[in-house]
Amino acid sequence: MSDETEKLKESAEESKKKFGSPIVVDQKTSSSLWFDQRELNVRYLISINRIKKFYEELSKGKVMATKCNKCGEIYFPPQSYCNKCGSNSMSWIELSGSGELLTYTIINVKPQSFSHYPDYAIGIAKMPQGVNVLAWIDGDVRSLRVGMKVRLEVKRRDPEGYLTYWIKPE
Repeated sequence: MSDETEKLKESAEESKKKFGSPIVVDQKTSSSLWFDQRELNVRYLISINRIKKFYEELSKGKVMATKCNKCGEIYFPPQSYCNKCGSNSMSWIELSGSGELLTYTIINVKPQSFSHYPDYAIGIAKMPQGVNVLAWIDGDVRSLRVGMKVRLEVKRRDPEGYLTYWIKPE
C-alpha cells in the first residue's frame, strides 16, 4: 500500500470515530471525499483475435476502423461484426485526414491508476470517415477550441510503454 493510501486510510478511520463515516479531504481540491473501505485491484485479459490488425497497424503509425461490406457502416473502435445489419463481413479502413474537435475536458481529478499523470485533456473528434474518436489530447490545453482542426497521431504512452492513438491539434 502506498504512503498516500495509508494516510487516507488513517484519516478515514479517524473520521469514522469522530463522525461515523469514512470522509477524507482531498489535499489538492479540499473537497470532502468518501473513502471506500473496499480495495479494487483489477487486471484482465481480453481476446483481440478478431481485431488484432488494429494493434498491428498502430505499430505502423496507422489508426484503423472497420467497415461493413454489406451495409457500409463504419465502426471505431473496430469490431468484427455489424450492429446495423448483423453481417460479419468487415473490411479495414484507415482513419486519416483532418478531423474536428467536437468537445473536450481537462482531467484534474484522476482515478488511482492515472494518478501518476499530470492533469490531461481528453476529447472527441469527428473524423472525415464519419466516426467520432475519443482520445487523450496531445498539446497545450490552453489552445484547445471546439471546432478546431485535429488529426489522429500514434505515440507511445509512458510510463506504461504501449502504443495508443491521440488527438493532436493542427
